[in-house]
Amino acid sequence: MTVPTRTLGRSGLVVSAEGLGCMGMSDFYGDRDDAESTKTIRRALDLGVTFLDTSDMYGPFTNERLVGRAIKGRRAEVTVATKFGVERSATDPTHRVVRGDAAYVHQACDASLQRLGIDTIDLYYVHRTDRNTPIEETIGAMAELVRDGKVRYLGLSEVAADTLRRAHAVHPIAALQSEWSLWSRDLETEMVGMARNLGVGIVPYSPLGRGFLTGQITSLDDFAPDDFRRTNPRFQGENFAKNLDLVEQVRKLAAEKGCTPGQLALAWVLARGDDVVPIPGTKRVAYLEENAGAVDVTLNPDDVAALEAAFPADAAAGARYPDMSPIEPLTPEAAS
Repeated sequence: MTVPTRTLGRSGLVVSAEGLGCMGMSDFYGDRDDAESTKTIRRALDLGVTFLDTSDMYGPFTNERLVGRAIKGRRAEVTVATKFGVERSATDPTHRVVRGDAAYVHQACDASLQRLGIDTIDLYYVHRTDRNTPIEETIGAMAELVRDGKVRYLGLSEVAADTLRRAHAVHPIAALQSEWSLWSRDLETEMVGMARNLGVGIVPYSPLGRGFLTGQITSLDDFAPDDFRRTNPRFQGENFAKNLDLVEQVRKLAAEKGCTPGQLALAWVLARGDDVVPIPGTKRVAYLEENAGAVDVTLNPDDVAALEAAFPADAAAGARYPDMSPIEPLTPEAAS
């Protein structure tokens, strides 16, 4: 099996139709196993999953180093995407400041290049927007990185429609990264249409609902003590029970289709359009191989209708993040 490719919008950036989110290898989802994570990245490349997603804040800093080591000697095969904008400290875990000022853009990029051990970042995202810095300043500085050959394409993560418009007016945006899955469909209200009007590709993260849509999570005991999901509203109390009921419907439909629940959930995201490239995250080879198999699952209109009837938009119980998360509202009205 070899994963095919897709082009992100009208940018010209060709990537594997399914990417690999590397965050959980180093942060937020329990214990690290760098040896297994390295095997997973290298196996991904063998399967044609060559679109790797990381960020300077994962670890912090350690995930970029891990990715850099794993792709050493295979750089030509890989599309490296990384992000900046959430300043963290290796010594103070409570330090998190969103920054997008021009000086920081250049500083962050140079540091990421060094950690990754590469000369050019293929896709460089604003991880979260700095509300104290106009997006025009941030994107202007990123455009300088493109001019200098340090970055090839630009992206934005979790932004409102107005921010995407303003950013794209400064420099073409290749990709919009946001959460999109059967249980997170906010993006469909306005952002998908806006991205497509501008020719911006869509990169859904957490397309498996942070693992929930695989059907493998049945209680909080399935998480390590330091796993971020223990604090996520969708994994709490009554929300957890309601969401389990929804996943059971996905499990039944997957059995009828002859695939796993996770593959069915990924196939649904892949079917949203040829400009959509999900980046399911995993740190284990077995799960990577299962996820890659989703590209061979074909959904007909009846399959999609059955899935969306079983798991309608807004059906998931609980917010995507705790209230303190620095996520920009998706609508310009809420952002103003």
